[in-house]
Amino acid sequence: MSESSGTSGTGGESGTSPATGTATGKGSGTGKGTGAVSGGGPVLRVRDLSVSFHAEEGDVHAVDGVGFDVGEGEVLAVVGESGCGKSVTSLAVMGLLPGTAEVGGSVELRGRELVGADEKSLRRVRGSELSMIFQEPMTSLNPVLTVGRQIGEVLRRHQGLNRRQARRRAVELLESVGIPAPGRRVDEYPHQLSGGMRQRVMIAIAVACDPAVLIADEPTTALDVTVQAGILDLLTSLRERLGTAIVLITHDLGVVAHAADRVLVMYAGRAVEHAPADGLFADPRHPYTRGLLDAVPRPGERAAAPPGERAPLREIPGMVPGLSRQPDECTFSPRCSRADERCTAERPVLALPGGDSSGSGGPGGRYGSGGPGGHADSGHTVACLHPLGGPDGPSSADSTASTGEAAP
Repeated sequence: MSESSGTSGTGGESGTSPATGTATGKGSGTGKGTGAVSGGGPVLRVRDLSVSFHAEEGDVHAVDGVGFDVGEGEVLAVVGESGCGKSVTSLAVMGLLPGTAEVGGSVELRGRELVGADEKSLRRVRGSELSMIFQEPMTSLNPVLTVGRQIGEVLRRHQGLNRRQARRRAVELLESVGIPAPGRRVDEYPHQLSGGMRQRVMIAIAVACDPAVLIADEPTTALDVTVQAGILDLLTSLRERLGTAIVLITHDLGVVAHAADRVLVMYAGRAVEHAPADGLFADPRHPYTRGLLDAVPRPGERAAAPPGERAPLREIPGMVPGLSRQPDECTFSPRCSRADERCTAERPVLALPGGDSSGSGGPGGRYGSGGPGGHADSGHTVACLHPLGGPDGPSSADSTASTGEAAP
């Protein structure tokens, strides 16, 4: 196979999807712990990231002015509905979007700009300093090559190991991710492994070169609950041991609660809320975030319903808007019970660390000193003209979310 089909830009023979990384959970065992965040500045810095796809029916603006930082040993969860731009954001950071995509903004890895970098430079970074795990390991691993050969490809390309050294290191990596009998499994093919084992192989490939940043796109999707717990516990131990910065992309709020230090909420290609994980769950400020939390089924609700009746699942009314354009207004306003005329005439912005603001079109560019609708306190920022809770709005207990129901 051609070099362009190599793992995470590593090139070579495997022809797999780009090399995998994954988000670790944090803390010890079954709970969250303290992230080992470096005080020397972010490892990954994303500013004003925008992605448009050119199609026959017109341009699709999949990502619009997204920005975030991730520090050493920190886990940032990116959440939102399907189609909100989470995966496209991760692929843009990795430099893996097709030629039909137009990428703007800035992505800095340890101060080095990746947007606009040539493919040769990106190949040196992918798999060694920046890794990614995709949603389905069976489609990301090459079915005709042993897992040991696929792990070894990354090691041979980035660390210069010979075939024998790479195989020995692959066995060590399989053992480190909890795969039993690694000396035998290293010579097996992906179809001979369970879904959980394939995910562990993906993690082994991701951490083979101790990357600075791992991007995990739905790392526990399609796994049963017990296997998910094992994967999260594994990622916890790997994150603590390696101190890797993690970008965890998911729609599973349970995974977010278990693993994340901070959370970035996306809607229709834009970042709408950014907060410490505990703060987001305790006091969501954006009506969309409130709607996401309300939509999670709660144990006991059905039991509390009158006999013969079923407690309805809460939902966010309306539909996600099309992405053929990104208007200068709140894109959530058609689904929000708090929207007014101002919401359809003004684009709210999201303040970022260091006084930057996401999505501001003012004199300072998209990242100036702030902009309309950007509310922030204690590291909790929201792009909303009428936020819930906090000093800029009524408490969530006294207000309605996008569902129109009283917040619990």
